[in-house]
Amino acid sequence: MKITIIGTGYVGLVTGACLAEVGNDVFCLDVDPRKIDILNNGGMPIHEPGLQEIIKRSRAAGRITFSTDVEASVAHGEIQFIAVGTPPDEDGSADLQYVLEAARNIGRTMNDFKVIVDKSTVPVGTAQRVRAVIAEELEKRGLADSAQHRFSIVSNPEFLKEGAAVDDFMRPDRIVVGVDYDMDGDKASEKIRRLYAPFNRNHERTLYMDVRSAEFTKYAANAMLATRISFMNEMANLADTVGADIEAVRRGIGSDPRIGYHFLYAGVGYGGSCFPKDVQALIRTGSEMGHNLR
Repeated sequence: MKITIIGTGYVGLVTGACLAEVGNDVFCLDVDPRKIDILNNGGMPIHEPGLQEIIKRSRAAGRITFSTDVEASVAHGEIQFIAVGTPPDEDGSADLQYVLEAARNIGRTMNDFKVIVDKSTVPVGTAQRVRAVIAEELEKRGLADSAQHRFSIVSNPEFLKEGAAVDDFMRPDRIVVGVDYDMDGDKASEKIRRLYAPFNRNHERTLYMDVRSAEFTKYAANAMLATRISFMNEMANLADTVGADIEAVRRGIGSDPRIGYHFLYAGVGYGGSCFPKDVQALIRTGSEMGHNLR
């Protein structure tokens, strides 16, 4: 399949490389010419074990291209992955300017049916905004009612751990796909099913749901993991006070299958590039809806 990846950051580069590895024809777009030059010269703008080797194989086989050509990127892919950054805004909400600009570029130049996949971590309702931006651009071109220029927005959040991202993508625990329940959504769903078929050979890992639920799943998952880390740190502080061994306690509660052992190690608080901003964004979403996430 012909795939376009918009953004060659952490998520975009891993997604593009892994989809090329299983035989797809992948076009990776970035507006930063420095990044594209690095990639086209055999370098890597990020460090991720195994990624450079995969890209080297795919480049040799002609399955992956790196470019700053927006129009060519839109023309290339029947599926367009938006994998740009969503940094936290001053109020804690996710900044969607890069996501919406990517959508705007698709609407400006698309000439056939497109599946637009939100791969970036975005708040609930983003697909609706992406749809509106693309529809606005098509209307400017006088193509609002064109049967040839139909499109469908899909939510497909990433669940990649830094340092293990390639393995996480190639052997996923689950693949979450949010689609619309209409004719265009059915067409998009079939294309996504074909795309992810190589990752479901052992057993079906794909969870299909509505778009808003898929968008929400990513934030809920990261908030749950952040909560477990914070909870265990609170328990560790109390254990020190009462003279208990938190490691023994961890094994004791982790043996309960309803709880499990993961993310129960007491230590430094949660950090990294995802947990803090995603927890903030979830709180902000609640605030915007008048729901106090106590």
